[in-house]
Amino acid sequence: MPTHYIPFKDTNYFSSLICDYLDEREYLKPFYNRFPKLENFEKQIEEKQINYNKNHRSDLVKVLMQQYENLSISSITLTNIDLLKHGTTFTVTTGHQLNLFTGPLYFFYKIVSTINLCKELKAAYPHFNFVPIFWMATEDHDFEEINFFNFKGKKVQWNRKASGAVGELDLKGLDHVYEVFAAQLDKSENAKSLKKLFQQAYLDHDNLTEATRFLVNKLFSVYGLVILDGNDPILKKMYLPYIAQELIEQTAFEKVSKTNQAINALPSNYKIQVNPREINLFYLNKNLRERILENEGVYSVLDTDIRWTKDELLTEVNEHPERFSPNVILRPMYQEIVLPNLCYIGGGGELAYWLQLKSNFEAQEVTFPMLLLRNSVLLVTEKQKEKLSKLNVSFADLFLNQNDLMSKVTKSISDIKIDFTPQKEHLQKQFEDLYDLAEQTDKSFRGAVAAQEVKQIKGLENLEKRLLKAQKRKMEDVLERVKTLQDELFPRQSLQERYLNISEFYLEYGEGIIQSLIENLEPLKAEFLILDISNQ
Repeated sequence: MPTHYIPFKDTNYFSSLICDYLDEREYLKPFYNRFPKLENFEKQIEEKQINYNKNHRSDLVKVLMQQYENLSISSITLTNIDLLKHGTTFTVTTGHQLNLFTGPLYFFYKIVSTINLCKELKAAYPHFNFVPIFWMATEDHDFEEINFFNFKGKKVQWNRKASGAVGELDLKGLDHVYEVFAAQLDKSENAKSLKKLFQQAYLDHDNLTEATRFLVNKLFSVYGLVILDGNDPILKKMYLPYIAQELIEQTAFEKVSKTNQAINALPSNYKIQVNPREINLFYLNKNLRERILENEGVYSVLDTDIRWTKDELLTEVNEHPERFSPNVILRPMYQEIVLPNLCYIGGGGELAYWLQLKSNFEAQEVTFPMLLLRNSVLLVTEKQKEKLSKLNVSFADLFLNQNDLMSKVTKSISDIKIDFTPQKEHLQKQFEDLYDLAEQTDKSFRGAVAAQEVKQIKGLENLEKRLLKAQKRKMEDVLERVKTLQDELFPRQSLQERYLNISEFYLEYGEGIIQSLIENLEPLKAEFLILDISNQ
C-alpha cells in the first residue's frame, strides 16, 4: 500500500525532548536504559530474565484467566496467556485511559505498534516469545478526559456525575449516548457493525472496565492482544512491599525530584511533565480515589475523615493492598513489577514523564524498560492525494501552520516573485559604502546611517508583506481549496490522530482499516507515517 514518511522533528508537532530522544542526544542517555533498536533487545531480555520475579508468572496467568472469564477469547490470545507461564516469554506493553468508544485514533496506533513490535521481536529472537499487552487505566479518575469522542465534527458525550476510579463506573446514561450516535449513522453494513459494537460493549455490561475489555478484545483478539486490568487484589499483592516502602520512606519523591533538577540543568529548555509528591499513592475504595497525606506521623486521606497511625496504615496495606493506587509517578513501576516487560510504547507526553523515573527504578532495583514512541499516522484517501497534487502541495507542507502554508502556496503559484531578498541585498550593499564613508567622520553620522538602513529594510519588508497579502486576495479560490483540504486532514489545526475517532473510517472501510494499520505500521522506524487507505 502506498506510504510516505516524514521525520518526527519535521512535523512541528513533537516536543524538543522527544525529537532529541529520537536523535539519541548524548546528554539524555542517563535518563533511559537502552534505546529501542532491534539489536538492543538482547541485553534487555537478559536483564529482565534475571530481575523479574519468576513466582509472579503463575499469579499473572491466574489473574488474566479470571479477567477473561466472561469473554470470547481467541485461540491466539489464549496461547499468549499460557506462554506467560514460561521464563522465555516476555511482554511489550502499552496502556491507555478507558476512553469512550476508544476515543482518538492514536488509541489504535498504540495497540498496533505493540502487536507489530512483538512480531518483529519473534522474528529476530525466535527462541523467545513476546506477548502484546494492553494495560487498561481502570484506576484513573479523570472522567472528563474520557467521557466523549468526536464524530463528524461533533462531540458525542456521556454526561453524568462521577467519582472514584473510572473503571468501576456503572454505565448509566450510555443508552442515550448510543441513541445520539446511532442517529448519525447511515444504513450500511459497516454502520450496523458499529452500532452493534457500541451496544454490546456499553449496553450489555455493568461497568466501564468490562465494557472497555469487551470492546478492545472484540477489535484485537484476532491479533493475540492480551488485556490486563491492574486494579486487582492478586496483582496488588505483588506490589505490596513497594507500597509500604513508598508510604514510609518516600523514596520516589527524593529520586524523581533530583532527576527533575538534572533535566532542568540540561542545555535544552525541556518541560517537566510531572512533579512527585511526598507520597505518590491514592487510597482507593468505592467512589473514592484520593491522595494519601502524612503529617507528623499521622496518615490521612485527602478530603475524608480517614486517619491512621504508621502501624495502622501498614496493617491496612497488608490486609488490603488493592486499596492503594499508584499515581503517574508509580504506576509505571507497578506495571514493570507485575509484567515480564521489555518495552513500553507510548506517546510523546508519556515518554517524557517516563524519562523522569529511571532513578527511582534503580533505587527499587526494578529493570527500567525500553521506551518506544508509538507510531503516528495521517490517514489519506486517493481523492485527497489527487487534490494535493493538483494544488502542488506536498505532504510535508500540510504540517505547516495554516498561515505559513497559505504564504508558501501563494509564493509558489504567483506569477510575480514575492521575495524582496535581492532588493534587500542590494540595499545593504549600498549601505556598506555609506558605512565606509561614516568611518571618515564622527560616530553620530554612523548612527544615522544605521538608523536609515533599519528603516529602509523594514520598509521593504512591509512592501513584501503587502504584496503577499494582495496576491493572497487574488488567489483566494485556490487558497480556500488548500485550507479546506488541510482542515480535513488536520481538524482544528491538530493532528488527525488526536481528534478523530476510528468510527469515521470504519464506516467507509470496515475492519479493513485495522488490517491496513497492522500491515503498514513499523514501530521501530521512528518516522511519521502518511498512509493511503483508498484501496481497503
